[in-house]
Amino acid sequence: MFAFRSLCFTIPLILAVTGCASVPLKEAGTLTSYRNLGAQKGTLGKRRLYVDGQHLATVRTVTIVPTTFSFSAASRIKTEADRSLVSNALDRALCVALSDKYQMVPAGQPADLTVRSVVTDIVSTNQAVAGVATAVTVGTGFVLPVSVPRLPFGLGGLAVEAEAVDGGGIQSAAMVWARGANSIQDKPRISEVGDAYGLASKFASDFSAMLISGKEPKGLNLSLPSRQRIKSWLGGKPKYAACDAFGRAPGLVGVVAAKYGAPPEWTDKKPKPLVTH
Repeated sequence: MFAFRSLCFTIPLILAVTGCASVPLKEAGTLTSYRNLGAQKGTLGKRRLYVDGQHLATVRTVTIVPTTFSFSAASRIKTEADRSLVSNALDRALCVALSDKYQMVPAGQPADLTVRSVVTDIVSTNQAVAGVATAVTVGTGFVLPVSVPRLPFGLGGLAVEAEAVDGGGIQSAAMVWARGANSIQDKPRISEVGDAYGLASKFASDFSAMLISGKEPKGLNLSLPSRQRIKSWLGGKPKYAACDAFGRAPGLVGVVAAKYGAPPEWTDKKPKPLVTH
């Protein structure tokens, strides 16, 4: 009987550990060039990239063009408010991260480098499954010392392509990126864009790391975040006023809300107009 109970517990756990949404790399034709992109890499997430570290070493100022959606990606999400939530989270995380090295200037103003991103694909989160997963996770948290992995069903995903170009329109860096939510790392949120919202910040982390270092980002970054990043993450004033265009992060309130599966729009109040290609 004990062996049977152990097996019944182990099988769902294995399923949960291996649960991961599959999102392929997708090109939307918005990059200046795809010729320089390297071979596909990555396991948890996939990416192809190009970076001119020599030129990036000369960059002092950066501006971010608000993220847009390709037509096909936009059609997958019902409301503009939800699409705006994802794009704004991406831009905000990107602006705060790049502030570690560069002076960020408002969109439309001259800068050494212009960053533009396009969401090329998005897999919506199944809200009903996310609700059940939240109930299971929160409920077991009261009786077990460790968190139970999320149910491996109804997971969302995100695909993005982005580039950084100089004043003459020459590409200094580019990345085509895709990643699906997984049962271990991504908490369920009862929203159609619950997973895409979180993954937007993960893309921003990868792309900003490449621009800052001038080389391919490492798979695991163990460095401590800067003081300005921590302050911004807690909802404080960003280092540069240009980043305020993307609002303030929800901070600890957002962390608590996420733990209980609350939709990101409950704590993130910065929607912005979107443009589709």
